[in-house]
Amino acid sequence: MVLLVVDTQDMIVTNELFQYETFVNNIKQLIHLARTKGIEIIYVRHDDGFELTKGVKGFEIFEQFAPMNEEKIFDKHVNSAFRDTGLLEYLRSKNEDTIMITGLQTDYCIDATIKCGFEHGFEIVVPAYCNTTVDNEYMTAEQSYKYYNEKMWNSRYSRCVSFDQACDMF
Repeated sequence: MVLLVVDTQDMIVTNELFQYETFVNNIKQLIHLARTKGIEIIYVRHDDGFELTKGVKGFEIFEQFAPMNEEKIFDKHVNSAFRDTGLLEYLRSKNEDTIMITGLQTDYCIDATIKCGFEHGFEIVVPAYCNTTVDNEYMTAEQSYKYYNEKMWNSRYSRCVSFDQACDMF
């Protein structure tokens, strides 16, 4: 199993996120636990080439989740962490079959990454309150979170588990 931390970049880890404090605390705990237990942590950064791009303030990973020197970072240009990033090839070279996915944003990059990971044959685990988003023109952030975590993904594309269950998996 690997812990995948998607798009937790300074510019978008803000108080506007649904359950911001819980999200930050949970991710910090998972990162700490994974490091303690020897679980590989892989980071993904979104580079849209405009606002959120290398060299722009806010592009780097949120300080409280910062990777250690030996931890891998893959940059992506579309919603899925698997498209043209090298992540798929890396995971296959390591014979990984299970990915615990965390990060931003529930209704964009997390959704695409979960579904693409599923299509590539990975077992996907989604810990509760370890992904989040902001309000959009159709749904509140809370509605988006609940729709994806409680209805869309579980038992279709992933196994959605409680935070405690996720910690026990390490």
